[in-house]
Amino acid sequence: MQRRVSVAMLSATVMVVTAVGTAHASPPAAAITAAAPGTLTSQDIATQGVGSPYYRIPALTTSVKGTLLAAYDARPTLGDLPGNLGVVLRRSTDGGTTWHSQQVVRKEAAPKGFGDPSLLVDRGTGRIFVFYAGSVNQGFFGSGTGNDENDPDILQADYSYSDDDGLTWTHRRITKQVKNPAWAGMFAASGEGIQVRNGAYKGRLIQQYAIRNNGANYAVSAYSDDHGETWKTGNPVGPGGDENKTVELSDGRIMLNNRSAPYRTIAYSTDGGVNYTPFTQDTRLPDPANNGSIIRYAPDVAASHPQASWLLFSNTESTSRNNLTVKMSCDNGKTWPIRKVVNPNSAAYSTLTRLPDGRLGLLYERDNYRHITYSSFDLRWLGGTCADITITPPATMRAGTTTEVTVRVVNRMDVTRSAGTLDLTVPAGWTTRQVAFPATRPGEGANVEVPVTIPAGASGNAELTVTYKADGKQASGSRTVTVTP
Repeated sequence: MQRRVSVAMLSATVMVVTAVGTAHASPPAAAITAAAPGTLTSQDIATQGVGSPYYRIPALTTSVKGTLLAAYDARPTLGDLPGNLGVVLRRSTDGGTTWHSQQVVRKEAAPKGFGDPSLLVDRGTGRIFVFYAGSVNQGFFGSGTGNDENDPDILQADYSYSDDDGLTWTHRRITKQVKNPAWAGMFAASGEGIQVRNGAYKGRLIQQYAIRNNGANYAVSAYSDDHGETWKTGNPVGPGGDENKTVELSDGRIMLNNRSAPYRTIAYSTDGGVNYTPFTQDTRLPDPANNGSIIRYAPDVAASHPQASWLLFSNTESTSRNNLTVKMSCDNGKTWPIRKVVNPNSAAYSTLTRLPDGRLGLLYERDNYRHITYSSFDLRWLGGTCADITITPPATMRAGTTTEVTVRVVNRMDVTRSAGTLDLTVPAGWTTRQVAFPATRPGEGANVEVPVTIPAGASGNAELTVTYKADGKQASGSRTVTVTP
């Protein structure tokens, strides 16, 4: 959100992180070679004081030609709008290995300012959009109501578009189209918008906004069904809205994922982003109220394909802006069994995009906003495996007896998992042993009995956690059981 932020954060020294976690100074961009499978590579593409006093607010996307585009603010200070901010961009035509020189998308003389970019690609036409806010006198909290596109006291809704793969840009103002006159501040949520790939709303472009109404903040979708010629906004969801992202799920719903502390909040739409359910907390996604990212790994596969329900999510999983983490879900965000830390130190906003070769690109703010850093990784580096794990205890679990707990594992990956093992973690004094688990094809599951000995004198509730391991990857599930004295 457009706001002043504290920069008293931990510093970081990691420039390039490999699969084994070593850290060393980043080589020049031209010297970086294509990433090996199973590795995370990182390089700084913007550094404080080089070309601009400060940089903030990353946006990232991949064009229909496979060009990687990274946009962000060039700022005279770390402050948000209003101020003489500009939107700049770098392009990479080799998947992020090397980057072209920084170019200006939108910058005008003071007191005008433009900031908080969000990229969006129309996969049908190839047009690339960069949404951002435009200011003269006021930012988000000071903006007046109304939608007069010439009023210097109203924060404006602008975008630029490119039809030549990001080389040149044309600017448009759409405040009258997307802003209800009753709203005060309104700005595009930075990162990346989406285009609906399937179903009744196929082709729809959706860009998220945060709006301020009657002193409260809401999230709202702006959408276009004519390739960006005209735009409308749906009904706001909130209060409690902030910078937010959407993702198309395999069942056709749109999930909205919203910046919020201590957990992200989510809402769902069944009409292409016009109306959403009320916000609910997702306690599996801790958040310090920081901008994050959510994408669908394979948006074009059929709904029946195992990859159709794979989601990737990034944010600073902490109570402050550090510990940048990527998670993966294989069930449309119901669970997030795969998790890996990208940078345990100072980090802030982050945004993800899928690369043409199947790797993932990640652009984020690092080291107290000193750098805009680009990383890439593959699913092998991310590790883990998606599996549905169900623990079913016997009808009665009695102290001083040996019994069996049924564990069911269903393979939710798109590859066969070899034979593996199950390990049950039990309370102190209990005993169990590792058991074998058979190979499973995609979508296939199996039930295995795991022996458990309960000590005499045990009673009440106990937590059981099973860890499934196969092919060097693992997943876990837990259940609380009740012991009868």
